[in-house]
Amino acid sequence: MPKMNVKPAKRQFNKKKTFGRLMKYLYHTYPVRFIVILICIVITSIGSLAASIFMAQFIDNVIYAGIENGYDAVKNTMIGLIIGLGSIYILAIASTLLYQQMLCTVTQGFLYKIRTDMFKNMEKLPISYFDRNAHGDIMSTYTNDVDAIRQLISQSIPGIVQTLVTVSILFGIMLYYSIWLALAVLISVIFIFKVTKKVGGGSAKYFIKQQQSVAKCEGFIEEMMNGQKVVKVFCHEEQSKKDFEVLNEELNHNAYKANAYANMLGPIIHNIGNILYVIVAIIGVILVVNNVPNFSLRGFGTKDDVVFSMIPGGSMGVGLTMGIAITFLGMSRQFANSFNQISMQINAVVMALAGADRIFELLDQAHEEDNGTVSLVNCEIKEDGEIIESKERTGLWAWKKQNEDGTNSYKQLKGDIRFFDVNFGYYPEKIVLHNVSLYAKPGHKIAFVGATGAGKTTITNLINRFYDIQDGSITYDGIKIDEIKKSDLRKSIGIVLQDTNLFTGTVRDNIRYGKLDATDEEIYNAAKIANAYDFITRLPDGFDTMLTGNGSQLSQGQRQLISIARCAIADAPVTILDEATSSIDTRTEALVSKGMDGLMEGRTVFVIAHRLSTVRNSNAIMVLDHGNIIERGDHETLISNKGTYYQLYTGAFELE
Repeated sequence: MPKMNVKPAKRQFNKKKTFGRLMKYLYHTYPVRFIVILICIVITSIGSLAASIFMAQFIDNVIYAGIENGYDAVKNTMIGLIIGLGSIYILAIASTLLYQQMLCTVTQGFLYKIRTDMFKNMEKLPISYFDRNAHGDIMSTYTNDVDAIRQLISQSIPGIVQTLVTVSILFGIMLYYSIWLALAVLISVIFIFKVTKKVGGGSAKYFIKQQQSVAKCEGFIEEMMNGQKVVKVFCHEEQSKKDFEVLNEELNHNAYKANAYANMLGPIIHNIGNILYVIVAIIGVILVVNNVPNFSLRGFGTKDDVVFSMIPGGSMGVGLTMGIAITFLGMSRQFANSFNQISMQINAVVMALAGADRIFELLDQAHEEDNGTVSLVNCEIKEDGEIIESKERTGLWAWKKQNEDGTNSYKQLKGDIRFFDVNFGYYPEKIVLHNVSLYAKPGHKIAFVGATGAGKTTITNLINRFYDIQDGSITYDGIKIDEIKKSDLRKSIGIVLQDTNLFTGTVRDNIRYGKLDATDEEIYNAAKIANAYDFITRLPDGFDTMLTGNGSQLSQGQRQLISIARCAIADAPVTILDEATSSIDTRTEALVSKGMDGLMEGRTVFVIAHRLSTVRNSNAIMVLDHGNIIERGDHETLISNKGTYYQLYTGAFELE
């Protein structure tokens, strides 16, 4: 028995888990380039520190040594330092150019892949997902959230990685030169971290809310754009403005709070850096002037106390010199600026992670379940009744089932659809169909009549398996429909909806949507069946007229006729007409009905209609009330019974 539809649990946002998944996703997309970019960023970071690394050497071993011993004595040292510094700069420039070019390819390629994966996954989602989520909210995932990830990959991550590498190397150099001064820097770093956690945490919370508010605003705007005619007809402009102001005010509040916190963080860290600069200068002067023994990774005190040296050509084991003190000032400034740069990226990181979480939520949605094994194939029927599969379109269809021994068995598609004690609810607390039983014999026309919400459209949705039932069973030519592959099941069913959907493209393209390999002749014939041929040929470019905005340049009736032509060209064995003629005037309805009679000949047809005159010739009419079939029979039988149908037909009752 299929599981009852349940409302999904609210997703918990975990920044660390989302970031890890995003990086894993990025790595698996471009593994080699990902590693090369990281290596290039490290080299670039070293290049940005070249001046700091060589500054003390220039001051102590070139400038001061030159003053004491003459510049001829330090000439080779100076040339060596210049060549070394230049080589590092050249390598850093080459690395920067390489990783920036590769980063463009990786960023755009990654966004291309993630959009593709999102769309592919979305196409596999059940209809219930789109019932639960606003379309504008889903669109925001493709636009705002993907763009936030673009900024993260192209700017924030490279900047943060480069900054972290820079900070790590800087701190190593500081320890190498003077642990006392490095400890002063470390204390300020701890303070910076606490401030960043406090202020950045508030900023992150509101940036996440800002992303959610943006999605709500976009969803509302899309609704208003689609419903502009309704808004204007009911003079609802002022109320729409008020509703939008509520959402816009929420967005404004969250954005203000997020940026207020974010804008505080930069100046705070910058001023901490200034204070650090002063502290390092004071400590450095005290150590140099008072000749305080210097403790560092180079050694302790004098040349006799050498531990080891990290930079070639450096003086070994000496105390704190003026060159080291001056270099430390520059490094402390660069150190503070590095943390300031990280703080500036926190906002983009948080927004991107919030967007990535929404994207992963879409990617993690469970696909529409399909455990069917029976497929639909074209077939030929021999004189002895044997069914043979055919690769050509023969107009005959058969259900193909693979047997346990590897052989295939075939059963001709006739269009026999039956419901047995079907119960269905979109959610456990909302059962909309109760013990529905009905049968549609091949070639029969079954009509559903009832008020809005009676369950008419729900029945047709179950035939298509847009939703799965909770109790009972539905069979198609004696086969349970959950045993049939959904794509093949739906291929056998043509449908015309009350709400017409036309896509951006030509009239020809929209009709061909029902059969992608249809010839022009088939398109013309389908248009004639739907009685759409005449008005289409009178359009500016005939069948090549471009339609946009859901065919807004056509009348509602013309759009419906194109939709009917689309169904006609599909030539499906079973047809569902959900208020197919509700938007067509009486005269056009008569023409369409005549054409539809030809289309429906020999096919099983399910009709939902408010106009009872359109269902008089049905083989069976089902009258529904609150999910129950309260009457059934043909028109004459129901009229003679003088029940609900009779009262509806004679106008004693209204459908609504």
